[in-house]
Amino acid sequence: MAHRDAGVVVWDVDGTMIPADLRWLRRAIAATYGIAESDVTFPEKKVHGYTDESIVLDTAVASGIAASEAEAGVARFGTVMAGVMSAGREELARVQPPYPGVAESIAVLHQHGFVQTVLTGNLRAAADIKIASLGLGSQIDLDIGAYGSDARDRFRLPAIVAHRYQEKYGVELTPDRTVVVGDAPNDIACARDAGWRVVVVAHRVSSEELAGYGPDAVLDRLEPQSLVSTIASLTSRWRGYRR
Repeated sequence: MAHRDAGVVVWDVDGTMIPADLRWLRRAIAATYGIAESDVTFPEKKVHGYTDESIVLDTAVASGIAASEAEAGVARFGTVMAGVMSAGREELARVQPPYPGVAESIAVLHQHGFVQTVLTGNLRAAADIKIASLGLGSQIDLDIGAYGSDARDRFRLPAIVAHRYQEKYGVELTPDRTVVVGDAPNDIACARDAGWRVVVVAHRVSSEELAGYGPDAVLDRLEPQSLVSTIASLTSRWRGYRR
């Protein structure tokens, strides 16, 4: 396969591309463990930026499920979540429309030769449905992405992206060519752990708070030209962009 050498952009999904909404997790957790949705209690720690499996386990325990039963239920959760997301396609499009500028930013990055994929705590089945709702076509390469169904620890996911990228394109994914676009402190920490660049958007957390975690750049919103020029300044091998 011909290799496009502009660089690689790795998108977070919830809170970055579309607003975060815990209804899907709530429904799937309730169905997985046979409890009422009203009894699902998310843990006090922030759930954003973590993988679905880790959230499910902590939430089940916080909801009164014994730890051993909570762990056993994780194996069922993937199938349940896929069914919940599939049944909720129309609702998803209605309640979680993309943030302004997402589709346009992805289109411009694609036009300039960036390979784009995702790194998300969502299970693959859920991510596929969420990305499909954006109508992006082939501009996002989901096959080289990494998902919560690949590893429970989000910090293991960058290595999966790198492996799948090299398998597909036949070249190594190098840190100076890789930029994460996220919205949460854990997106920053995960990117930094991999040695990648990271741009965060202040969709849910203030610019001031996000800046305290040391990203390469903080944007107030996804304005395509600002995002693309920021990414261009962070990648060492792309010289074709002109504002």
